[in-house]
Amino acid sequence: MPRPVIPCIHPQFSRMFRCWFLFAAFFLIPVLAQAQDLEPREVALRLQNTYEKATNMVADFRQTSAMKFSSRVQKGSGTMIFRKPGQLRWDYQDPSEQVFLSDGKTFSMYFARSKQMIVSSAREYLQSDVTYSFFTGTGDILQDFTAAGPDIANSADNTFLIKLTPRASHPHVAAMYAWVTMNSFLLIHLQIIDHFETVTDLYFDNIQINAANYGSRKIEDQLFVFSPPAGTEIIDQF
Repeated sequence: MPRPVIPCIHPQFSRMFRCWFLFAAFFLIPVLAQAQDLEPREVALRLQNTYEKATNMVADFRQTSAMKFSSRVQKGSGTMIFRKPGQLRWDYQDPSEQVFLSDGKTFSMYFARSKQMIVSSAREYLQSDVTYSFFTGTGDILQDFTAAGPDIANSADNTFLIKLTPRASHPHVAAMYAWVTMNSFLLIHLQIIDHFETVTDLYFDNIQINAANYGSRKIEDQLFVFSPPAGTEIIDQF
């Protein structure tokens, strides 16, 4: 059997490697260990601080929803943006084109398949939408929720998993689980359980903080105004 080839390391690089190893041992490893030992309350606080400092957040998303004891799973995916103050936009590409957006005053939901757009006041929606509170830092996680360790397994590497329970009754949320990155305290997975035990999972990829663009479009006020195609039925709920 041929012997494995072991690369020769120049003495200078060998010394450099030992120096970097010692640096990691004395500085990096203790920091990682300390981060992994954070209490749920501290994780929730650092999560909120991340988004409080941001002016906007852009990401790709995947969504699944399933009712208890049902094998039917509803799926969706697309892109989203949150921008302070009070602006958001969700563009669903799958399973059909849908656009949900708010300019801070008006909230609109466009459904291409039914050729309808529902328009209502943004105030009530923004106050009840937990994702908006998370990604804009407008809510107070520790004031609105109790943060505890999870009662489910964490299958995602390099993340904290915390359970959040509303302190007061919430119309859409009985409990939530939040997967938060250890290095940057970004939310990459949010599981929302409602009072009928419907479970909605939101997964976030390609997250950008303080982004300049939303896809190929510049992030500006006009991005949060949507003009539906001709023939769309407008349903006014003001």
